[in-house]
Amino acid sequence: MIDTEFRTSIDPPKQNTGLRAAFLAFEADGRLDLALPGSGYTDLRWQSLAALSRHNTVLGRWSEAHTDAIAILHELDGPTPERGQIWGVWAAEPPAPILEAVQQDSGWVLTGTKPWCSGASLCTHALVTARVDGSPRLFAVDLTHEGVAPVPNTWHAVGMSESDSGSVAFDAVPAVTVGGPTDYLTRPGFWHGAIGVSAAWFGSACAVADTLHAAVRERPDPHRAAHLGAIAAALGAASSALTTAAAEVDADPFDRSGRARTRARIVRAVVEDAATQCIDRVGRALGAGPLCSDAEHAGRVADLTVYLRQSHAERDLEALGRDIAEEDNPW
Repeated sequence: MIDTEFRTSIDPPKQNTGLRAAFLAFEADGRLDLALPGSGYTDLRWQSLAALSRHNTVLGRWSEAHTDAIAILHELDGPTPERGQIWGVWAAEPPAPILEAVQQDSGWVLTGTKPWCSGASLCTHALVTARVDGSPRLFAVDLTHEGVAPVPNTWHAVGMSESDSGSVAFDAVPAVTVGGPTDYLTRPGFWHGAIGVSAAWFGSACAVADTLHAAVRERPDPHRAAHLGAIAAALGAASSALTTAAAEVDADPFDRSGRARTRARIVRAVVEDAATQCIDRVGRALGAGPLCSDAEHAGRVADLTVYLRQSHAERDLEALGRDIAEEDNPW
């Protein structure tokens, strides 16, 4: 699944320059200018996201959000992104807090607080959902406006701690509508983008598995080898699911078949299961050693554990089951 040429091309600046500096360098030199979903190169797009996440899970998370925002803006004829802009997609809609949009004579303004904002102090722009008459609508926002402020002490995660995904407060911040009132959720690209997230999960899972792979090569052991074999099977299935889905998206980018939602839910479930197996089996095979003595591995396991919770677990499986039940011949 992961293209080795691309992977060697993403070596970032040395770690002491910081993860943010590496990400900004990637955007500046065009390494985040990925092919759009459905353009004929969807597999390469997802390989790229996997490679970025395999290098560092937070780097992959930021990259997935930035590139997804660019795809959404293209699909819904939003503002054209410019070099140097870092985009996020802040579309979580919990019961509270609430961000509201009001149309004034001068245009739309946003007021309130938005939770779960990945890259809260990194992004220069974001696609943000805000409530209009009680329903969410998508807006493009310039985050350099004086009315935008990340809320301190709203991100306490150990895993994905560097993702800076706390809440952001908006005080009468100008915004531009992107698409129609329901277009964000009803467009085909919503589900294509959902698979992009799973490509990033996949890359991070491969990096977790690398630790066991190296251990088995260094000191063969039947129990470790059995776990490595099970991981290889799970990751192979996930890779095949991603590659097949990419070909299907390219063949039907506008989802005339109506399969985009079911496809995305299946692929996400397959990849989530593989990633979960990686975390569990590497731990069972190697014990606490790498989690306690290898800072990079320990951080990656913690990051992936949190990142996977973008899946809604059994709620997503229930929704998938309901979709499948409506089909006459699902397999």
